[in-house]
Amino acid sequence: MPKSILIAEDEQVLRESLAELLTQEGYEVVAAANGKAAQAAAIERPFDLVLSDIRMPEMDGITLLGHLARLAPQTPVIMLTAFGTVDSAVKAMQAGAVDYLLKPVQFEDLLLRIKRAIEHGEMARSNQRMTDQLAAESSFHNLVGESAPMKRLFGLVHKLAAVKSTVLLLGESGTGKELFARAIHYNGITRDKPFVAVNCGAIPDTLIASELFGHRKGSFTGATADRAGYFEAANGGTLFLDEISTLPLATQSMLLRVLEERVVVPVGDTKPRPVDVRIIAATNRDLREMVAAGEFREDLMYRLDVVKLELPPLRQRREDIPLLVHHFLQKYASQMSKRAPGITNGAMRALLNHDWPGNIRELENVIERAVIFTEGDELSVQDLPFKGVEESEPGEELREALRQFERQHILYCLRRHEFDKSTTAEHLGIGLSSLYRKMDELGIAKQPE
Repeated sequence: MPKSILIAEDEQVLRESLAELLTQEGYEVVAAANGKAAQAAAIERPFDLVLSDIRMPEMDGITLLGHLARLAPQTPVIMLTAFGTVDSAVKAMQAGAVDYLLKPVQFEDLLLRIKRAIEHGEMARSNQRMTDQLAAESSFHNLVGESAPMKRLFGLVHKLAAVKSTVLLLGESGTGKELFARAIHYNGITRDKPFVAVNCGAIPDTLIASELFGHRKGSFTGATADRAGYFEAANGGTLFLDEISTLPLATQSMLLRVLEERVVVPVGDTKPRPVDVRIIAATNRDLREMVAAGEFREDLMYRLDVVKLELPPLRQRREDIPLLVHHFLQKYASQMSKRAPGITNGAMRALLNHDWPGNIRELENVIERAVIFTEGDELSVQDLPFKGVEESEPGEELREALRQFERQHILYCLRRHEFDKSTTAEHLGIGLSSLYRKMDELGIAKQPE
């Protein structure tokens, strides 16, 4: 598909010449005689590049540039200017134009600059899409739960997103510590800055200092060039240190200095380098027990423990299991281009009764596997890796979780069928009167809320 260019130029001869040249070069061109017409064209459709004169009637190029910055902030703009108005071109560059050309225009130079500017715009849009995608994946939509502990944690995440305080995340493996770290990062003031995740336990002790703080060429065998570490890579944003408890004591001392002085000293160097990084650390171990055993520095523990979030295991918030199940069913069905299956009450009861030693990660794996292999419209007990537990009588906590699941499932079906009660009852395999009774029991409004 050809790249599109919007030309805003009041000189008719130059406007038509530029349009003809760029069309011959394979570009799709729209030409406007002034800034106001160009603005209207930009509202109508997106462009890969805008080529604009500075001095035009009705709306000048600087004013147009301001409108384009709001309409299409990732679209590059090249300004055209006469020799006597170079100062205006410099102001345009300061206002966001990517380049400027002096009249009379040299066509070969113009084509080169257009190509370069379009590549710049594509990179900017790609980076923005990546940022938006990461933000979406790390938003509260992926932190699923309505239990009291989760609501409390969501409130804390909202507050932490507005500051750059050090955070310590505690919880069993699989409870979603990295998801919480990403939610803190991408929902607040660091959203457009780097998020760097490091599994400290996966890096050999001999390399961990170099990986975190960088090194100078020749500082050790294999250091063939200067290298920045994870701290500098995360500068301005967030460094997530998972399994912080595995850090060697010597590296703990170096980390303590970073937290106290906000500088890093690469291995083999003596010159500190300033860094502005928010630290989010995570562990599944009791740091106080490690301090008592001489395995973790007490002063570092206190430095990390500015704000502490304790993530509950899944077995302590079973009422969230139905929500998580539906979330993962939708997620993996979408990834596999399949229609999201439903789930039988027996299968849901089996999921609610399971102890989930692997927590949310284990549940996600179970649902992903079930979506891959199920051939029916609903997941049944036969699609799960554990059997039989669904026959046991559920306790009060599980009964409430099943009640919530039933409520969510009926609401989902009602919305799917636009609150047509007859069609919904038929889909659920129950009579219309039974559906109305269930809606009353479960507190579901008769009309969409």
